[in-house]
Amino acid sequence: MGVQGLTSLLDSDRRIYRELELRGKRLVVDGCNLLFPLYLTGSGLDQNHGGDYAAFEEEIEKFVSALRLCEIEPYVVMDGGADDTNNKLETLKQRYEDNIRKCHQAAVEGTEQGVLPLCSKMVFVQTLDRLQVPLAQCYGEADQQIAALASEWQCPVLSNDSDFFIFNLPAGLLPIRHFQWKSLERSGSRWYVPCRSYHRSHLCTSFHIGSQLLPTFAVLAGNDYVKLSIRWDQFAPTWGRKPHRLIGLLSWLSGFLTPQAALEEALGLMGNLSSQRKEEVLQNLTLEMEAYQLPPSSLESFFIHGITPLTPAVGEEVGVRVPDWMRRPLMQAHLSGDILNVLQLHRKGLRMPVDHGDMPSAALTSRPLRQLLYGLLLGRDTGLLVEEWDRDGLKLDPIPVQPDVRSVTPGLELRSLNKVELSLRLQVILQALKVKESSLSGLPPQLRLPVAVTCFWLQNAEPAPDETLLKSLLLWLSDGDALRHAAVLQPENPHQEPKLDLDVAHALNQWQMCLKDSVQLNHLLSCPLPDPHIARLYEGKLVHRLVHRMRTIGGLRDFLKRDLYQSMLSVVQRFIRAQDDPSLDYLSPDDPSLDYVVMVKTRFKTKERNNRCKNPELNRKEESRGGDLL
Repeated sequence: MGVQGLTSLLDSDRRIYRELELRGKRLVVDGCNLLFPLYLTGSGLDQNHGGDYAAFEEEIEKFVSALRLCEIEPYVVMDGGADDTNNKLETLKQRYEDNIRKCHQAAVEGTEQGVLPLCSKMVFVQTLDRLQVPLAQCYGEADQQIAALASEWQCPVLSNDSDFFIFNLPAGLLPIRHFQWKSLERSGSRWYVPCRSYHRSHLCTSFHIGSQLLPTFAVLAGNDYVKLSIRWDQFAPTWGRKPHRLIGLLSWLSGFLTPQAALEEALGLMGNLSSQRKEEVLQNLTLEMEAYQLPPSSLESFFIHGITPLTPAVGEEVGVRVPDWMRRPLMQAHLSGDILNVLQLHRKGLRMPVDHGDMPSAALTSRPLRQLLYGLLLGRDTGLLVEEWDRDGLKLDPIPVQPDVRSVTPGLELRSLNKVELSLRLQVILQALKVKESSLSGLPPQLRLPVAVTCFWLQNAEPAPDETLLKSLLLWLSDGDALRHAAVLQPENPHQEPKLDLDVAHALNQWQMCLKDSVQLNHLLSCPLPDPHIARLYEGKLVHRLVHRMRTIGGLRDFLKRDLYQSMLSVVQRFIRAQDDPSLDYLSPDDPSLDYVVMVKTRFKTKERNNRCKNPELNRKEESRGGDLL
């Protein structure tokens, strides 16, 4: 995750980079690092309404097309589970807390705070998979494996992670921010990407230190593992400007030939430490320096020959817990890296959407789905709890969560889960979502999981969603491509988007959480329900606009009459009626007894809709809407 301040220092030094015309090469891509700028930087994609996934899919397609036009072969490598030593625990917690604050700030101010929408990573992986771009998800952090593969292949790395300034990369580093894939140029008949290339020899020459000292520089500068209290700026040459901490450290290191001599001298700068404390610090620094040594690559055989590594990079303990059948889907990113965190660390961090901090966490709605996931992963008899990193207001709230083992029958053991009959695996997810297979059978396969998720959301969301929210979601699921170009959804004022409706945002955030967790559960069960095309399920601004139109001027009558929408609505109607009175589940969707208004009011009339909403103003707003608007 990098050396703080190093990127800005090197970007300000014209001696560091060389101009490069990239074409006809392999390129190892830091996938997790690419994901953020591809969505958040220069694309104009929505951040605050839950994501514009179709537009993001198009952005990924354009990126891959640009590389292929230049005969560049991308190999994308992504992080899997978290570091198993817990060395980064406090850093990770701080980042989750920062994300919570950014989500609240974006909701309140309407400003973009760099919040990646919930399903962005799933869209990224799905799109690369569809485009047949080679993709590997490491068992742990990917930096070492990315550098090792690039070293063996003698090809560059594409990343903004400043750790790659330290690794020995024979073909160099191409920072994403200087990779002009949207401005291709041509030389003769061949296209190329104008970019800037970094080699660590440039840094060493500029600051007169040996390359063997760069890992020492990284750990003494303070990274995600090691924090030191030495004032390095005291060693910086002034040059008529304010002393820079990293320049001071580089200047100080230029006086040493070996890492060991520099580390021992650094210990003396830390004050009066006991011998035991000095030994402890020295061991930690030495250990962290080893992270910059390149192991043999386990990815080359995976990419070229399809051989999945036998031992996870994060430790033998995970190797014992991860069944053989899971290794390939984990490496292919068909299973989320969060699974490794649950198996090894009994922990799952929950990424938050843009939401008002006084609202309850949107993740509460889908917790029953995650509890079943934990039960399948950890088994019936372990007695283990999973620590979920949720939020309480604007604070990170680690919550011990009990896995759902009651729904895990004796035949559902993780080591053989992939061999369980399809009918049983299907029953597991249908029971979790509380829908029946027969009710989904008339729908297109790609929409069966999203509609089942919508039924689950209706039953569990707080406050209970009203009719306009339900109809808007179903309309988008059934006819999003047509609605995208419909006149009724064009902005009233193209230059100013209406202020974010916090109630609508919260309800739709809960739906996306349910969708995300349902997809992960479905993947663990080897997809008994067809995997939906995530990019086509939700487009934030337009779904919000759809809700607004539905509540005000209307104009959607023609869309509401279409067959697919009516079929989906019938499924949901039957679901709600069955929840109130299972004996009525035999009724036809066309039966007048299934009047939507009656059954939804019956379904939700006893529900205390605002008992978890802490903001009195938001409570008053809900009351002013008249409760259930149906």
